[in-house]
Amino acid sequence: MPQPYCSVNLIDTDGSFFNESLTANDPDFLAKSELLLVTLKAWQVSDAVRTLASTLPVTSPILLIHNGMGTIEELQSIQQPMLMGTITHAARRDGNIIIHVANGTTHIGPAREQDGDYSYLADILQGVLPDVAWHNNIRAEMWRKLAVNCVINPLTALWNCPNGELRHHTDEINAICEEVAAVIEREGYHTSADDLRYYVEQVIDSTAENISSMLQDVRAMRHTEIDYITGYLLKRARVHGLAVPENSRLFEMVKRKESEYERSGTGMPRPW
Repeated sequence: MPQPYCSVNLIDTDGSFFNESLTANDPDFLAKSELLLVTLKAWQVSDAVRTLASTLPVTSPILLIHNGMGTIEELQSIQQPMLMGTITHAARRDGNIIIHVANGTTHIGPAREQDGDYSYLADILQGVLPDVAWHNNIRAEMWRKLAVNCVINPLTALWNCPNGELRHHTDEINAICEEVAAVIEREGYHTSADDLRYYVEQVIDSTAENISSMLQDVRAMRHTEIDYITGYLLKRARVHGLAVPENSRLFEMVKRKESEYERSGTGMPRPW
């Protein structure tokens, strides 16, 4: 049965402990909300937003923060302003406690041309997810984060290792970054394989002890976000007529692993 509240237990980077009970599963509370943050798995987002949008005021923006890309294309009919975001903070879970490992930046911006300027939200969210930066073109930051996800998530899921062990697999990282950079350039954003590789290596170092979300999903035999990470890259590569063999190989390997345990009747995708 849905509970009327949820508890959050967090150890921050300075060692301070945060514990709070938050309102949950309350349609009346939602109907008065001035902003909805959606932080689900990528494959859960569209169904959740379509369901919640009917209760949410039409003027209330919806901010999507999740791994991967492609959910906005599934939500073009939503009337509320749609925003996208990506976070560079590092965190991990230890039982019911979230450990904030390293500070980062929360990047947000409009998801569609018609969604307008909601830059004032950066000031509001500064007290919640600091530091917060507003981007009139958020997709450049989304692509940068996608490059990281295309490296860390499938490789750790397939090799069953924490992020830090990827330091020993430079050839695979180089190949992925070369392909991702080519797609990003065709999308109209300037980058290079060297720039992406440097950024990916920074993230690997800052999250060295972390178990990636995709590896956690595979270990728990849950549906992964591969369709919205490497899968989205493959879709855009096809649009531009680009071959991305290394990413294609990793995509097929993760999908094969996923289908093996989903066919066994465990870990089937569950509704949000």
